[in-house]
Amino acid sequence: MARECELLATCIFFNDKMANYPAAADHLKKKHCLSDPASCARMMVVKALGRPAVPQDLFPNHTSRAEQLILQQKGLITP
Repeated sequence: MARECELLATCIFFNDKMANYPAAADHLKKKHCLSDPASCARMMVVKALGRPAVPQDLFPNHTSRAEQLILQQKGLITP
């Protein structure tokens, strides 16, 4: 079931506030922000570590990077 992300209003990715914005951003917004927020790397970090822990340059499709960041912050792997 499609649903919008609860953080749309303040998400720097969704609101075009990130540097080096990709041409494929509209596709990412539709896929993650407007349909499946749980698949968004930014949301993964918010849920696991809190909003301040989300890197400015983290895109919704960078789930591997998000998983690594979460594991590092929890002390389960070393950087």
